[in-house]
Amino acid sequence: MIEHISTTPFGRRSLTSAMMAGQMAAERCAPGASANKWQVFRAVCEAKTMLGASDRALGILNALLSFHPDADLVEGEGLVVFPSNAQLALRAHGMAPATLRRHLSVLVECGLVVRRDSPNGKRYARKNQGGEIELAFGFDLTPLLARAQEFERMAEAVRGERQALLLVKERITILRRDIGKMISFGLEEGIPADWQGLHLAYREIVSRIPRTASRFELEPIAAALGDLALEVRKLLENHAKTQNPDANESHFERHIQNSKTDSHELEPRSRKEQGAEAAPKLETRSQPPTGYPLGLVLRACPDIANYSRDGISNWAGLVDTANLVRGALGVSPDAWQQACEAMGAVDAAICVAAILQRAEHIKSPGGYLRSLTDKARSGQFSIGPVLMSLLRAVGRGEGAKTG
Repeated sequence: MIEHISTTPFGRRSLTSAMMAGQMAAERCAPGASANKWQVFRAVCEAKTMLGASDRALGILNALLSFHPDADLVEGEGLVVFPSNAQLALRAHGMAPATLRRHLSVLVECGLVVRRDSPNGKRYARKNQGGEIELAFGFDLTPLLARAQEFERMAEAVRGERQALLLVKERITILRRDIGKMISFGLEEGIPADWQGLHLAYREIVSRIPRTASRFELEPIAAALGDLALEVRKLLENHAKTQNPDANESHFERHIQNSKTDSHELEPRSRKEQGAEAAPKLETRSQPPTGYPLGLVLRACPDIANYSRDGISNWAGLVDTANLVRGALGVSPDAWQQACEAMGAVDAAICVAAILQRAEHIKSPGGYLRSLTDKARSGQFSIGPVLMSLLRAVGRGEGAKTG
């Protein structure tokens, strides 16, 4: 049986309060206590943030546990392991000596292990005449056993918090989809409402979603989206109540509403557009842009999918959805038609999707699209840099956030 002794660190290392706390935890271990070492290790891994342990430090702890011969940690039965740094580094996948020492210190500071340094700083075990270990110098695993229940409680708290975070993220995702599709429906059906204002309110809320967020940061955002979704839904429900139930069923069929966007345009109508009620149908919308697959476009501009009732599975679907979204953005039918003529319907649709993706940074979407159209006419515009910039933004978490 190994005698547990309290020692100060060897060499220039000084005694710290964390070392003292670890030694005190080891001394408080209940007589006869036992626990499966790998179950304890899994609990520690789940609670690593609360403990302040890094992934690499836990890799070292895993290696230390592998030097303990039994599956269970039992109080008073050989809980000091004494591998050399060379042996430990091998089981830690060849970790460099300096890195190994640094992460061993992290384990000690977190109170997961206790140093039992020998007089000369070496790790070894002294055996009696019968070959049994009398005294060992190395790393004492007793704190893991003594705090096993504490680690499990911490892990349970982390699991609960993770589940709560997942639920609020799911709620935000559903609310974003609902709001987008309800706005899309309102625009398609020509329901009178300030759809541009609602869209801008939606974008303002979504822009507050950080790249990495806690549950407490996301819950107010989910509540704001919930209020907005309720507001949009009431608009649709109130409109439905005013409709004649005997009205022609074709009124409820899906169609692209280009003639009722005057109330939410940001840029002025041109002379060419005056007197025109709707943008003409586009014959080029099935033509794909050279070298850029639809999947890449949707990855760079994921928000536009929220406005498609049936999803975007082809270029025609992208063009139709962009033609709908441009109304919510305040882009006039004339600006849309000019863009389609100058750069092609698909590239124009990609531009609208890109404007939607960065709507909070663009003051006048209609004017911005017209400037891109002018560049396209003079041969100074290419859709490639736009997509690559958005892909980088999405990779940094600036474009597609939670949901």
